[in-house]
Amino acid sequence: MWYQLFQVINVLHPCTCITLFLVSSCNNKMLQLFKTLRLTQPARFASALSNTTAATLPSTEATPPAAVGEPDKLYSKLEIELRGIDPAVLKSYTWFATTAAEHLGIELGKCWSPRKAHHERMTLLKSVHIYKKHRVQYEIRTHFRYMNFHKLTGSTLDTFLEYIERNLPEGVALQASKTELQQIPEHLRQPPEQV
Repeated sequence: MWYQLFQVINVLHPCTCITLFLVSSCNNKMLQLFKTLRLTQPARFASALSNTTAATLPSTEATPPAAVGEPDKLYSKLEIELRGIDPAVLKSYTWFATTAAEHLGIELGKCWSPRKAHHERMTLLKSVHIYKKHRVQYEIRTHFRYMNFHKLTGSTLDTFLEYIERNLPEGVALQASKTELQQIPEHLRQPPEQV
């Protein structure tokens, strides 16, 4: 079995990325082979797997979407608010998100940040019980950055949000609010007969 597995690996092109998982069962006879990134020569890969009896390749046929009849949702605006303690990180992340939006063909709106950060100060006693005059002040500075994107479809918006959320740096909070476009309800389309 292992010899056949090494044959499959040797037949593959060196640029092909493959991940092997050994799934143990009661009798340790199950072996699954998963593609992870890309196959440069799928025909050679399929012919190599047909010679082995232990591994099977999942079908590469295109699967239809779950809901074919439903139209994609439309969104007029996506507003993203970023909060963080370092303005340089926020500026860099804004550049990353706008570049990703340009690659996806999303219309970019206004990107801006307030001139001053939000300051929150706390004054505490140095001592627990006495010396009321001796105090310490702590300050938390929160910087904000806002981005607007216009005219998105539902699938593009989901893909874009998932991508930028996965690459969110540490210490940065993201809040997204979207405005969906909907059709006018049926009872409002026709004017009333009597007023």
